[in-house]
Amino acid sequence: MSLPNYTRALTVAASPEEVFSALTEGFEHWWTRPSKPISKVGDLAKFTFPPGRSYWTFEAVALEPGRRVELVCVDAFHLHEGQPAEIELEWLKTRLVWQIEAAGRGSEIRFEHRGLSPDLLCYEVCEAGWDTFFVSSLKAFLNTGTGHPHRAPDAEPA
Repeated sequence: MSLPNYTRALTVAASPEEVFSALTEGFEHWWTRPSKPISKVGDLAKFTFPPGRSYWTFEAVALEPGRRVELVCVDAFHLHEGQPAEIELEWLKTRLVWQIEAAGRGSEIRFEHRGLSPDLLCYEVCEAGWDTFFVSSLKAFLNTGTGHPHRAPDAEPA
């Protein structure tokens, strides 16, 4: 029996189109600044958390405006002090899947990180990270226009 993936759902005041934009071209407003925005299937974007050396590169594999965003991790280097080397590649081939639906005057977003399950070394850290960035920061960004993305200690706000 496989363990469950990380999943969360939230409702926001933004339209499905605004949610889709935040999940493709607006990552720097709620998560971290990627190497480039995602605008079409096949686009690659590298996500880092400065000043660290960890990174994840995602390829867009499904983009349905206002409905769905799916990214697959094609390169990973996840460092955590005191953890075994196996943690470095745990996100490789995992998928980030966001389903978007209109809900009243806003949207419901269902997020699943397929492959991020409790048997991974990074699960507790990554669960806390997604709860911070997806549940709190993305929701704040879509409801108020101001998220709480990761910034390098000396970085200016986006």
